[in-house]
Amino acid sequence: MSKKTTLYIVRHGETEWNVERRMQGHMDSPLTTLGVSQAQWLGEAMKDTPIDCIYASSSGRTDMTARLIRGERNIPMISSDALKELHLGDWEGQLAAELERTYPEQFEAFWYEPAAYKSENGETFEELRNRVLPYVQSIIADNPGKSILVVTHTVVVKTLMAYFEHRLPEALWDPPYIQPASLSQVEIELEGEKVVIVRHGDTSHYKTILQD
Repeated sequence: MSKKTTLYIVRHGETEWNVERRMQGHMDSPLTTLGVSQAQWLGEAMKDTPIDCIYASSSGRTDMTARLIRGERNIPMISSDALKELHLGDWEGQLAAELERTYPEQFEAFWYEPAAYKSENGETFEELRNRVLPYVQSIIADNPGKSILVVTHTVVVKTLMAYFEHRLPEALWDPPYIQPASLSQVEIELEGEKVVIVRHGDTSHYKTILQD
């Protein structure tokens, strides 16, 4: 058995609401043509990377991204609500520009003071951490020495990477920006619990889109 567990953490591909700048949260919108390509590009880049299992958020956009990355490989895939995006309550489906006008203080806190953000009938960042971290810790415990692909959402990726980098909650949005279908890689040594960040928000698999 390998002496390290590897987590590949991926955000879903671009969606229609990403393009429209609508807040998604637990609501969903389909991948765009570019979003499908982004997931396929990552699948191609990882085709020779050993992956033992896939855990994906139960949202449609993450499920599709995970399946596109998996391709024809026979890798078990587990869907979980625990990996869903931050529940945004009344904000879901709304344009970011409208929310900035309607909820200026909350919108400012969301992006610049996440520890102070108060949701309108949704989750706080702390509530998401309390949902996500125990689940991912259980994934690691259940798969020692394995390579695990986790396909999820922006706030979940940022939360996990902040946890592994020992960053404070108020530093959640520190760079890098998590692009659609970007790849982060974390290696966890089984002895001594050493954590190595190999990649964080990597998009080197992106390809130029050919115009007709």
